[in-house]
Amino acid sequence: MDGNVHTFKEHLVAKGFTQTYEEDYGKTFSPIVDIRAIRILLAIVAFYDYKFWQMDVNTSFLNGYLSKDVYIVQSEGFVDPKHPNKVCKLQRFIYGLKQASKSYNKRFDEEIKKIGFTQNPDEPCVYLKASGSNVAFLV
Repeated sequence: MDGNVHTFKEHLVAKGFTQTYEEDYGKTFSPIVDIRAIRILLAIVAFYDYKFWQMDVNTSFLNGYLSKDVYIVQSEGFVDPKHPNKVCKLQRFIYGLKQASKSYNKRFDEEIKKIGFTQNPDEPCVYLKASGSNVAFLV
């Protein structure tokens, strides 16, 4: 390292605090897993000596689908000099939008059910897939 900057990174963030409920977005609730469910599943894993993997979905909130049009002003430093007053229509979620969490959760739920997982009716963040003697829990 020579002390010089070699890489620049940036991500665009919406000013979600300017969004108006029922005008710009609807309900925003998305469930999170109860710690008791995690402890129970870890006890099952230990008791039956199941294999256990942990993973995370990078930039998960950016993977939901927009259900209505969202427009933002041009970002400072990226204003089109020929059209400085035009706005940008989002094609995907960006950080800062209030509805991003709920939208991602809905998409995740739909996709995981397509591959055979069933949702626990009492704990919406726990999914199960059983095939013969193979059992997979997804939290």
